[in-house]
Amino acid sequence: MKASAADGHPSGFTLLELLVALTVLSFVVVGLAQGFHFGLLAWSAEVRLTSGNDELDTLDRTLRHVIESADPGDDVDPAPFVGARDHLDCITALPNSGPTYSRRMQATLLVDAHHRLVLRWRPYMHAMRLRPPQRPTDTELLRGVSRIELAFWRPSTGWVSTWRLPELPWLVRVRLLFESGDQRHWPDIVAAPMLDRT
Repeated sequence: MKASAADGHPSGFTLLELLVALTVLSFVVVGLAQGFHFGLLAWSAEVRLTSGNDELDTLDRTLRHVIESADPGDDVDPAPFVGARDHLDCITALPNSGPTYSRRMQATLLVDAHHRLVLRWRPYMHAMRLRPPQRPTDTELLRGVSRIELAFWRPSTGWVSTWRLPELPWLVRVRLLFESGDQRHWPDIVAAPMLDRT
């Protein structure tokens, strides 16, 4: 039975009990807030890492397709494959164009003035043109790229920074360098021209 004020005992909680309860409650609230904050940071980091990996996977597949589908040319018309340290020009197949390679494009891989890795392309016609060629389309592959470094493998010489030979290189290495302060550090992409041909 609760004591009443008439019995000479005060009813309710003392000031000390209230202060202890408020202190414990504040610790609980601070702990919950810190846990929530930590959860948000972990979720944000996971999203950032996952989206970065998705971005790398997409770029990796695209660049491999461009290089592996490069046109080898023939004895009459050698491979239209010209590379330098900062760009690559070739005839290749459009991504997702199917196994017939009928949708060919003239493509240039480069980093533009806006620090974007760009695939500049237009449809390729192996015929005499009756009118000026179609203007190329720039497809942005990645933003915030400081520069690209390409290298080409030939068994007799190893890696070289330019390619102007009539045949395709055995391997092409693509290295992306990002702007100052960018935390991305991606591995080199190495692909073999004609790897997907039978």
